[in-house]
Amino acid sequence: MRKTNFDLDVLRTFAAGMELGNFAKASKRLGRSTSAVSAQLKKLEEQAGTPIFRKAGRGLALTEAGETMLAYARRLLELNDEAVAAIQSVELEGWVRLGLQEDFGETVLPDVLGRFARAHPRVRIEARVVRNIELIERVTTGKLDLALAWSNDTVTAHCETIGEVPMQWIGPASEPSPWSAESGEPLPLASLEAPCLLRTAATNALDRANIPWRLSFVSPSLGGLWAATAAGLGITIRTPIGLPSKVGALAPGAAGLPPLPSLGLMLHRAEADPNAATARLASLVLQSVREALVNAIPVKGLAGG
Repeated sequence: MRKTNFDLDVLRTFAAGMELGNFAKASKRLGRSTSAVSAQLKKLEEQAGTPIFRKAGRGLALTEAGETMLAYARRLLELNDEAVAAIQSVELEGWVRLGLQEDFGETVLPDVLGRFARAHPRVRIEARVVRNIELIERVTTGKLDLALAWSNDTVTAHCETIGEVPMQWIGPASEPSPWSAESGEPLPLASLEAPCLLRTAATNALDRANIPWRLSFVSPSLGGLWAATAAGLGITIRTPIGLPSKVGALAPGAAGLPPLPSLGLMLHRAEADPNAATARLASLVLQSVREALVNAIPVKGLAGG
């Protein structure tokens, strides 16, 4: 029986389209015409031997086989890119200082460190997981080479917007919400210590909706915040990234909670033209974060090419 060899170039187009939610956007990113992208997707279905897309309104969604294909496509592309980097950058050495928000400490950092260390064993990484305000201060003063931070409209000399992430009200996963508008009681708000962008967003949203609130729990760390929220001590606000199983997002409008805006995510660089090791790590961070966003915020449907 002849074995099927998937075309990595086709898989890259497929993965890019799913990441962007639109194959027209993928064609622009990859420098291909929309007709060429459509031909690649047709080739992928032919190689798979089963439909990977289905109609969803005016767009497309993945079939069960398509979901499986996407997971393998990402793994194959990751291994391919890791192999290329390892072969082409054997002599890469030095050290890189990376800072990031606590939300990404368990979802992005292990993946980035593992992939980078395998490809570049002679490069040393110093990783620092701290609050947003410290990340910005450290990258602007040259104490960090790279910083992954939430956006508070502060821009640095060399920064890049990665995307917008929806904020969500978070409560216990297995218990009812500890508050409802009908109770007449102030909403118990669990929060990180000030200054905190998400805490400010929560209180602003509650004030605009004329909902009284009180600080029921304040923590210096995200771990403490998750423990308090899981125990029902209060409702908190975070993004879908890195949520532990003991807490869960409350449905929009649940218990009378007001809607929340999105939160920008940025990668800050200390220098416009960083050394090769820093540039490579920045590339891996961007790739891993985009994958985390796709996994945390599933695409319901997408436009065809």
